[in-house]
Amino acid sequence: MSFFFRMASRLRPSTPEEVVRSIKDSFLALHTRTHAKALEEVEKNMSSLRLLIFGDGEVEPNEEQVLQITLEICKEDVISLIVQDLPSLGWGVRKDLAICWCILLRQKVDETYCCVQYLENHLELLDFLVGCYKNLDIALNCGNMLRECIKYPTLAKYILESGSFELFFEYVELPNFDIASDALNTFKCCRICLPSTKL
Repeated sequence: MSFFFRMASRLRPSTPEEVVRSIKDSFLALHTRTHAKALEEVEKNMSSLRLLIFGDGEVEPNEEQVLQITLEICKEDVISLIVQDLPSLGWGVRKDLAICWCILLRQKVDETYCCVQYLENHLELLDFLVGCYKNLDIALNCGNMLRECIKYPTLAKYILESGSFELFFEYVELPNFDIASDALNTFKCCRICLPSTKL
């Protein structure tokens, strides 16, 4: 795997700016090129991103590079692209994305969580993720992403007080047991994170 990682490093963009630009371009291409070809590029780029910020078990990620990639992702509005294009992504890409999402949200510059701050300025993305419970294909992925967001008080507070939160009362009664259970788990996480907030 480490051999693959070294080879990928030679073949794929190497600087944080190049990595993020390649990711952004591939997501934008989903709407302008043959979907299958564009999706293949997205898959390659997200796999490369996962290796860069998570490692492969043998090669540890470079912390400074991870931070720079995070800053570029926020600067280039890649988070918005990733969230809004979730319904178009395949299972493998969504799996890589779930891993990357957790790592990216935890990156700090001084005392600021960069991606959390980005989401605070683009709260409509949280509403979008809540609404994705209606999509059977991506509901569980979005649930994982939402629970990661809920770990941060400002994001949890928004979700809990937003109009879209009422949808959870519908989601917990969905006929699909896995999705209903996941929605209930997310609902409980919101209440645990902000127990003093009244419904």
